[in-house]
Amino acid sequence: MSTFSGQTSGNWEEIATSKRSALAEQILREYRIPQQLLPPDDQLDVTTFPRESGWFDQKELEITESSATQILKKIASKSWTSEEVTRAFCKRAAAAQQLTNCLTDFFPTEAISIARSLDQHLQNTGKLVGPLHGLPISLKDNFNIVGKDSTVGFASLVDQPAAYNSTLVELLERLGAVRYCKTNVPTAMMIAESVNNVFGRTVNPRNRQLTSGGSSGGESALITFGGSVLGVGTDIGGSLRIPAACTGIFTLRPSFGRFTTQNCRSGLAGQEAVMSVNGPMAKCLEDITLYSKAVIDAQPWLVDPKCLPIPWRPAERKSKLKIAVLWHDGIVHPTPPVARALKETVEKLQAAGHEIVGAWDPLQHTKAVELLARMFVADGGKSVRKLLASTGEPWRPEMQSYSEATELGTYDMWQLHQERSELQKKYLEQWMSYDGLDAILAPTCPYATVEHGQFDYVGYTGVYNVVDYSAVSFPSGVTVDKEKDRPENHEPLSDICKTVHAKYSPAEINGMPVSLQLIAKRLEEEKVLAMTETILQALHPSMMSSIISKIRARI
Repeated sequence: MSTFSGQTSGNWEEIATSKRSALAEQILREYRIPQQLLPPDDQLDVTTFPRESGWFDQKELEITESSATQILKKIASKSWTSEEVTRAFCKRAAAAQQLTNCLTDFFPTEAISIARSLDQHLQNTGKLVGPLHGLPISLKDNFNIVGKDSTVGFASLVDQPAAYNSTLVELLERLGAVRYCKTNVPTAMMIAESVNNVFGRTVNPRNRQLTSGGSSGGESALITFGGSVLGVGTDIGGSLRIPAACTGIFTLRPSFGRFTTQNCRSGLAGQEAVMSVNGPMAKCLEDITLYSKAVIDAQPWLVDPKCLPIPWRPAERKSKLKIAVLWHDGIVHPTPPVARALKETVEKLQAAGHEIVGAWDPLQHTKAVELLARMFVADGGKSVRKLLASTGEPWRPEMQSYSEATELGTYDMWQLHQERSELQKKYLEQWMSYDGLDAILAPTCPYATVEHGQFDYVGYTGVYNVVDYSAVSFPSGVTVDKEKDRPENHEPLSDICKTVHAKYSPAEINGMPVSLQLIAKRLEEEKVLAMTETILQALHPSMMSSIISKIRARI
C-alpha cells in the first residue's frame, strides 16, 4: 500500500529550492529571529542563544527548559495551558531551524489549534485526554501525517502529501500529544549524518562544525537546542543511538514489536531482513520512560498486527548488576575520549558494588556488521535509484555502496536470512553462557561526534539491530578533553579502524559529551531503562537521588 499518489518529476534542484522556500515561509513572522540578534556564523555553540539573546521571555524559557514530566504536571494542574506550552516550543523550534536546519515541516498554527481544543476539553470536563495531554512531541520526517510530505530526503517525494497518518501519529493523538513539526533526515534515512539534496545538512547545536548524527539527526539537534522536549526517531542501524550520542541526549532502541511502525515512510520499503524500529529521544531518562510506558499502555497490538501483545512490565529492581564490557568490537577501537568514558564508567560501577564480569568477546560482531551491510543493499540499490530517477537527483557520495550494489536473487536472500538467524542464535548462546548476565556496556559509537562528512563506522550500534536487542544510549558525564584525549598509538584492528583514528582530532570536538550504550536482551525495554537508571545512580549519585523515586514510580 502506498501513501503517495506517485512521484514528483522535474528538475531536482528547482524542486529542492522551492521546498526550502516553502519551509522558510512556514515560520511565522513572530518566530523569525530579529536580524540584529542572529548569532554570527562563526559562533559554534548556539545552545546558549535562547537565554543569552533576550528574545525569549522568562516564561518561555521556563517552559522549554522543563522536562516532559514536569510540563505534563503543570498542564494537568492548570498551572500552564497546552496553548502556552505549544507556543513556547513552536518559537524555540523555529529558532532551532534558523540556526541548525533541523526541520522538514512546521505547522505552528495547526498545533496551537490542537492545543486550544485540549485546553477546552480539560476546562469543560476536568479530565485529561490521556497521559500525554497537551504535550508537544516532535516527529521524524518519515512519520506520515495527512496532508504533509514525508520526503525522507528525496526530491521526487516533494509535494506528495500523505493520504493517511502513521499508526503512531494517531496513537499519540489519542494520548493527548500535540504535533507541531517534522525533522530532517539523510537521503533514504540510510546515512549516519542528516544530510540530503532537498533540505541540506542539519548541524549540531553544540558545535555547528560537527554532525548531529543520523538518521534521526534533525530530532537530536531540535531536542538538544530545546525546541522539543520529547521526540520520536527511528533506528535500523543506529539511527536513534548515533544522533543521541552525537548531541549528548538519551534514547531507547526497543526491540521490534514493542512500538508500532505501521504506515511509516521508508527509503527501503519492504526491506525486512533487519527491522526498523522507532523510539523516544529526550534530555532525561525519566521522559524516555514516561513515553515508553504511555505508548505500550495504549495497547498498539490492537491496531498493528506486527506489535506484540506485551503490556508494560514493571522491571525487577536489582541493586547490583552483572555487566560485561565491550571494550572494542574487534573491528574499530573506540577513539580516546570514548575509551576513557568507558574505563571511568566501569571504575565507578565497580566502586558502587556492581559486578563487572570482564570483557565481552566480540566473536559475532564482524559477521553481524557484514550481514547488515549486505541486507541494506540486497536490492542492488533499486529502491533508492527509482526514487532518484524521476527528478534526475544525483547519488549522494555517502551512498556509493547503494549505487554500486548487485541485486541478490531470492535464493541468495534466503541464505542471508539463514545466516542472520544463525548469528542471532550464537549471540544468545554466548549471552546465556554467563550465569545471570544483566547487560553489556559498550560505546554507542567509536566517536563522541565528528566533523561533517566524517562519520565512517556504525558497527557498535548496527550489531544490536541484527540481533534485535533493547538498548539505551546515555551521556556518560565525560566530555572530550583535548589534553587528556590525545591520539594514541595502537595497532589498528582493520583498515576502517586505521581510517577512523587517522581522522580523529580532539581539538575539533573538545568539550563535546561522550555517550555509552547499555544493552539488554531482546524485548527487555523495561529492564534496560531500569538498569540505565541504576548506572546513572552510580555515575551521578547526587543528581540522581532527587529524581530516582519519580522514575521508579513509572517503571
